[in-house]
Amino acid sequence: MLDLLQRMGRTGLNATAGFGRAGILLWQAVWGPIDWRNGPALLVRQLHFVGVYSLIIIVVSGTLIGMVLALQGYTVLVRFGAESALGQFVSLTLLRELGPVVAALLFAGRAGSALTAEIGLMKATEQLAAMDMIGVDPLRRIARPRLWAGIIAMPILAQVFNMVAILGAVGVGVGWLGVDAGSFWSNMQSIVEFREDVLNGIIKAFAFGVVVTWIAIFEGFDTEPTPEGISTATTRTVVYSSLAVLAMDFLLTAVMFGVD
Repeated sequence: MLDLLQRMGRTGLNATAGFGRAGILLWQAVWGPIDWRNGPALLVRQLHFVGVYSLIIIVVSGTLIGMVLALQGYTVLVRFGAESALGQFVSLTLLRELGPVVAALLFAGRAGSALTAEIGLMKATEQLAAMDMIGVDPLRRIARPRLWAGIIAMPILAQVFNMVAILGAVGVGVGWLGVDAGSFWSNMQSIVEFREDVLNGIIKAFAFGVVVTWIAIFEGFDTEPTPEGISTATTRTVVYSSLAVLAMDFLLTAVMFGVD
C-alpha cells in the first residue's frame, strides 16, 4: 500500500512539474522582442512545413469523409422522406464538429509528430546547446516560429477540410444518389449561420492549433536525447494531442452550443 501511494505521489509530482515546464516554455516562446530580421522568413518556412505539407492528407481525408457522411446521412434521411435536408446535415456536422476535430487529429499525426522529431533530433545532436553557447535563444529561434505557424495553419487547414468534404458530399449526394442540387445548396444556405457555425468552428480550430503545436514543441524540447527518447516523445505528442483535442472539443461545444 505504501509503495502504491509513493508511485501515485511521484506520478502526480512528475505531471505537475511537466505542466510547469510546458507553461514556462510557452511563456518564454511567446513573450519577448520580435525578431524582425529573421522572424518573418522563419515563420514562412514553418508555415510551409506544417501547413503545405499537411494539405495532401487534409484534402484526401476531407473528400473521403464528406463522401461517407453524405452516403450515411442519405440512408437515414431517406427513411423519413427528408433526403432534401442532406445539405443541412452535412454542413452543420462538418462546420460545427467534424471538420475542426478531424483536421486537428490529422494535424497532430502529421505536423505535430514531425515537429517533435525535428526538435528532438536537434537536441540529440546538440544543436540547441550550440545555439545557446553562441548567444542565440533556442526558444526564440526554434520554438516561436513553429508555434505561430501551427496556430496560423490549423484554422486554414480546418476550413480547407470543410470545403473539400462538402464538395465530396455534393458529388455523392447530388451526382450519385440523385438529391436535387438546388434543395441541397438552398437548405445549406438557410441553416448555416456565420457566427453560430462558421466562426465557432474557426475558434475551435484555433484552440486546437495552439494546444497541438504547444504539446509538440514541448515534447521535442523535453525529450531525452536518444533514439528511444525521440521515438517515445513523438508517440506522446500524438497521444496527448489527440486526447487534448477531444477533451477541449467537449468543453468548447458545451460552452458554444450547450443547452441552457
